Amino acid sequence: MQLQEVLPEIVTANTIASIPISRVEIDSRLCVAGTLFFGLPGTQADGADFASAAVANGAVCVVATRELPDLKVPVIVVDAADIYRICTAASCAVVGDVQRDVALVGITGTNAKTSVSVMVAQLAQSIGWNGASVGTLTHARTTPAAPELLRTIKQLVSHFSSTSRSVIALEVSSHALDQQRIEGLKFQVAGFTNLSHDHLDYHHDMESYFNAKALLFRSSMAERAIVWADDPYGQRLLKGLEIPVGGVSRSDAKSVELTLESTSFLWRGHQVVTPLVGSYNVDNLLVALSILSSLGASEAKLAHAAANLQAVPGRFSVIQNRGIAAVVDYAHTPEGLRRLLLDIHEINPQGRLLTVFGCGGDRDQAKRAPMGQVASELSDVVIITSDNPRSEDPNAILDDVAKGMPEGGNWQRFVSRREAIAVAVEMAQPGDVIVVAGKGHETTQVIGNEEFDFDDRVVVRELMKRN
Repeated sequence: MQLQEVLPEIVTANTIASIPISRVEIDSRLCVAGTLFFGLPGTQADGADFASAAVANGAVCVVATRELPDLKVPVIVVDAADIYRICTAASCAVVGDVQRDVALVGITGTNAKTSVSVMVAQLAQSIGWNGASVGTLTHARTTPAAPELLRTIKQLVSHFSSTSRSVIALEVSSHALDQQRIEGLKFQVAGFTNLSHDHLDYHHDMESYFNAKALLFRSSMAERAIVWADDPYGQRLLKGLEIPVGGVSRSDAKSVELTLESTSFLWRGHQVVTPLVGSYNVDNLLVALSILSSLGASEAKLAHAAANLQAVPGRFSVIQNRGIAAVVDYAHTPEGLRRLLLDIHEINPQGRLLTVFGCGGDRDQAKRAPMGQVASELSDVVIITSDNPRSEDPNAILDDVAKGMPEGGNWQRFVSRREAIAVAVEMAQPGDVIVVAGKGHETTQVIGNEEFDFDDRVVVRELMKRN
């Protein structure tokens, strides 16, 4: 493919129009011969600063927001307001118009993006459609940038049946929206789960955080919306959108029954029985069902398909041994932790609740004390410990968490996450539930500049077998 075909709005018939382009990249390290490199402006660095490295690795042309006179390849200068859209369009041109062959579903919100995205994909597969999800479980970034994302979609579509409808659910982060990483994509459905305290180290305040999320629901980006209405920010979306929108509420689920093994309820007159556990999974499933219904799926088939859902790794993962249950969950925000603990009280009202959790380093510090407060108010015993401390002093993080916890309360602190879990397991008695929150599906722990193997699920199973 020639450069003129990749950038038809910008490159006309001139000396660079016929440059062969085989790949689009924003990461100089991934460039190879024939790459068109986009030097995207970022919050911490300007991608144009890495243009020379991109050229050294094979880039044959660079698109940037400023002149780069020292480069030995053509440089196309575009406005910063347009470069992300142009990058998406160029990626589509090289990869092919993958959006033509698939219904894209974008899921945003503070909590439950992963769960709802995976549910949409699994339900689609169970009713005979092609389905897949892209996000936290599949990529390093929750929302990959356009070049990587479109290559991923193309690869997924290549394995789909050509005779079935196709759905790909994408987790859409506030960072990706604010940084225009997916500008130029068009979603058939945009879904909203909830909004609560998180990422304020980046967005600074909840209003800016909400405004970033709301970008997904513009008519230029989505055809219709499904919004969780039992959330104040969801209510704001419902009242302010210009695209067709459907509200989803917990009241849509009738006769809800919860256990540590399964969940059942009535939805639009159909019985839903699913192995997924936890009240918040009722909410998540209602959103997923509504999204697929809005795409034309049979409600009766969807309700039946819920029986085939498999739990998302590290989301309300239940481990039981000798009368004691442990729940490993990704809950890493005050609201996420609150919902998790309330759900367990609802399912297991008689036994004690022992909560082990920590907060990540180099991340939103303002949520640490509120998480400590939530854990203290809703647990019989709390053990605070390390999450991924990264470059921060683990004890300093624990000090921040402890500010939200009562003096003389029934809580302890251990820097070692394994030791903290071991103490909880030793304290637990039959009928109790241990919660290990914060890391969920993660299989490593980052301490300083090193990454160590650490999977909460593996550690919990090992320790529970010993006791």
